[in-house]
Amino acid sequence: MSNDSLTWEDPEKLARHVGMTLRTIRNERGLNLQELASITNVSTLTLGKIERGEANPSLTIIWKIANGLSIPISALLVEKQEVQISRKNKGSKVISANESLTLEPMFTSSGYGSLETHRAFLKPDSEYRADAHQPGVIEFVTVMEGKVQVKLEEEIFELGQYDSMKFHADKDHSYINTEPTEAVLHFVMIYTGRAD
Repeated sequence: MSNDSLTWEDPEKLARHVGMTLRTIRNERGLNLQELASITNVSTLTLGKIERGEANPSLTIIWKIANGLSIPISALLVEKQEVQISRKNKGSKVISANESLTLEPMFTSSGYGSLETHRAFLKPDSEYRADAHQPGVIEFVTVMEGKVQVKLEEEIFELGQYDSMKFHADKDHSYINTEPTEAVLHFVMIYTGRAD
């Protein structure tokens, strides 16, 4: 398994949770594994292992599945509860392939959600490149600690502590930390389902 694997306090519980959730969504949509593989660009072998709880999927795979199904990633990761408290370094955690970014999914609005929130930790002198999300995703980012450059296609925006930015996330974007200290980010993603 690559280094951009998911961790929970109990990784086996996370793998089972993601697998059961994915199977439920796939069945609700009337998709077989081959059809799911086609819309997500993830192999049927990998999807089968995820659904059986035999694989702890990477951030890249989770994004491909979420984008293919047009759902927030937290729909696959976050357990549903009436009252939720999200504590730093508790619950699910996703680490980017280059280990520059640690993402902690916090909350999703309901069901598969139209809104999700994450906290993220961007290592010093590093860059995290995010693939384009599905059309209709609006991303809000607030820098809670440090300074970050947000690169949206070819344009770069400088954000300092408590600065926020809103943009359509259906294009490639990057988060760059040129500082010698870790940056802490807060993300809100709204899934409008529209391309406007």
